[in-house]
Amino acid sequence: DVGEAANLYAGKLRLCWEKGPAGYSLAGGVHGHMIVSGFIPRRHILNRLIDMYCKSSCFDYARKMFDEIPQPDVVTRTTLIAAYSSYGNPKMARVLFDATPVGIRDNICYNAMITCYSHNDDGCAALKLFVDMKRDGFTPDFFSYTSVLAALAPPISDRESRCHQLHCAVIKSGCGQVTSVLNALVSVYVKCESMASARLLFDEMVHKDELSWTTIIAGYVKNDDLAAAREVFDGMDEELVVAWNAMMSGYVQKGMVSEVFGMLREMYSRGINFDDFTYTSVLSACADSELFLHGRELHGYIIKTEAKRLTSDLVVSIHNALITLYWRCGKILQAKQVFDGAPIKDLVSCNAMLSAFVGCGKLREAKRIFDGMPEKNHLSWTVMISGLAQQGSGEEALKLFNLMRLQEGLKPCDYAFAGGIISCAVLSALEQGRQLHSQLIRLGFDSSLSAGNALITMYARCGVLDDASNAFSAMPVLDSVSWNAMIAALGQHGHGKAALEYFRVMLREEIRPDRITFLTVLSACSHAGLVEEGRKCFEEMTATYGILPGEDHYARLVDLLCRAGKLTEAERVIEALPFRPGAPIWEALLSGCKLHRNMDLAVHAAERLFELIPENDGTYILLANMFATSGRWDQVAAVRKLMRDRGVKKEPGCSWLEVENKIHVFLMGDTVHPEMREIYAFLRELMQRVGKMGYVPDTSYVMHDMEREQKEEALAAHSEKLAVAYGLMKLPRGAAVRVFKNLRICGDCHDAFRFVSRAEERVIVVRDGKRFHHFRDGECSCGNYW
Repeated sequence: DVGEAANLYAGKLRLCWEKGPAGYSLAGGVHGHMIVSGFIPRRHILNRLIDMYCKSSCFDYARKMFDEIPQPDVVTRTTLIAAYSSYGNPKMARVLFDATPVGIRDNICYNAMITCYSHNDDGCAALKLFVDMKRDGFTPDFFSYTSVLAALAPPISDRESRCHQLHCAVIKSGCGQVTSVLNALVSVYVKCESMASARLLFDEMVHKDELSWTTIIAGYVKNDDLAAAREVFDGMDEELVVAWNAMMSGYVQKGMVSEVFGMLREMYSRGINFDDFTYTSVLSACADSELFLHGRELHGYIIKTEAKRLTSDLVVSIHNALITLYWRCGKILQAKQVFDGAPIKDLVSCNAMLSAFVGCGKLREAKRIFDGMPEKNHLSWTVMISGLAQQGSGEEALKLFNLMRLQEGLKPCDYAFAGGIISCAVLSALEQGRQLHSQLIRLGFDSSLSAGNALITMYARCGVLDDASNAFSAMPVLDSVSWNAMIAALGQHGHGKAALEYFRVMLREEIRPDRITFLTVLSACSHAGLVEEGRKCFEEMTATYGILPGEDHYARLVDLLCRAGKLTEAERVIEALPFRPGAPIWEALLSGCKLHRNMDLAVHAAERLFELIPENDGTYILLANMFATSGRWDQVAAVRKLMRDRGVKKEPGCSWLEVENKIHVFLMGDTVHPEMREIYAFLRELMQRVGKMGYVPDTSYVMHDMEREQKEEALAAHSEKLAVAYGLMKLPRGAAVRVFKNLRICGDCHDAFRFVSRAEERVIVVRDGKRFHHFRDGECSCGNYW
């Protein structure tokens, strides 16, 4: 009997439908039985099958069935329109809608199409269709209004005015007391930042549900009005966990940790069950404030009360919040334990663990996480690229940036570009940095704050201060990082007074300085010999801005005093330190002693450094150089023997420059470069010319007991001289020669380059381990104060 078979199949399909996603796949088996038995399904059964095929990701088959129906009814068409909506294809949904005769359309069909536009962020199309619906003679129902109001959520032109018009239409239609419609109106007013209209409508609502309370509280939170949010919250007559979470999230965003914990305790005392959002909000507050003990205590509570759920995939957000908590509190081992114990690791989990390892400098472990990720998003790539760049692995970072673009086909965001640009800064790869700058402009990221800050640093570290200044001036918005980068750039290039002027402008612009700002200002003062200005800034840091100086600030102050020859005052600063002085303090003192030839104090500083960082070659080299300068060769030999006994090896000095997009590296006495013969020949001729101009090799910088002629030959083979000579040979006439060195520039090379800049009529820029030197017309930007 056909009727019995139809009822039987309809019943089975209804059971499949009631089981939800698990039952949709079973519907295929029922359909297969129909085909085998020769049963031809009736319209209502076909509609049910198409609906379930759409929901079980068998959309192509659903469309095939639809196309085989001679005259599909409005229910079938609406089902397919809704499917196109969920698959993000409003274009095909509209084609199907337009093919549906107006005579068979109903409100549900229009609502489905309006919802499709709403879900795909096309508010203008949704509004137009809503108008067409009324023009075609249909009366919008409450679902129509809810759908079209939801379409106003994304920003569209004149959104608030359109919302007011729809509000009037809602009242006229008789839907003015429907809670879902009023909630949608309140939501749009909130998104328009029209909190007065939202609050007025909210207060007029007769029936308020969970969404009503949550929307208005979250609206005030979003608009930074926590007092109004709390007022509404306190007037709530129900204990709705979602509303509590919304209020709590506002306190979390503002860093009001005591209020967060106060609400948590009150929820507990009232017997309101915590949900995942409650836990993640409180854990985020602990992470932001680095409250390790509080966070660990909450973790213990979660383990005790949510033991069963913690082994399921329902609480992946809690695991992610715990990973973030532990790594921000510096507990990487605990973060890794949570990560390893999580039953489900999603993209957020992997990115959190990746950020943890990058943040603490464990790049090998970070790379292992990165390589093992089944999927990566822009954040994954950006964190890895930025981490490599900031840790000095510029070449690997740049390779990863290019891999992201070319092999993976991802369009880098401005943060990824910032990582790539910082990689160029690390490598001193000016031309590659300029290419990335051009791409930034072409992609419309030139107004990005992060990319702009990276450009300032890149140009400054590549020796092009004017371009760094231009990048700073072109930024539409500046933050403290921008000012810090520009002040640091000026200081490194020897423009201490300009750096101080920028600092004063920064204060006039009401940008609050941070600890990094004062580090850059103190460094600028140190490089330029601005002792009084440096002292004043150091005092203002605590007295005016409440920033306690760290060891790095004291090291800058000691360096400032030592460079100016105020070694006794530097000693007094060290003796008065509120903590035991570390290596940076003694290194600053030792450098000052070398500069002003205070042997006794140098030995004292070196002894402290031998205790603190016995593996650092710089201490041994500096002390040996001082002994050599004073002709105490026995002590030189003793220091070198101490190095050998301790297994300390001297870091070889090397210099490099970029010529035609290729980096050329030189070591002292280099013989590896393919054009070495031509370089030495050019250098000999150049030294003869500058010798006639008054240059005399300063053999005191040769730390070996040998004849003067041998010393002069050794000086001529210094890596920075070889690099400058190659630049003069290969770069176009008039182009600046930019050389970078891993160690401090030799004093003899510094003197030689002054003469070379005048002889060759070229600008020579040398960046050593401390600062930049710009040689022009026989003078250096440092004014010989270095």
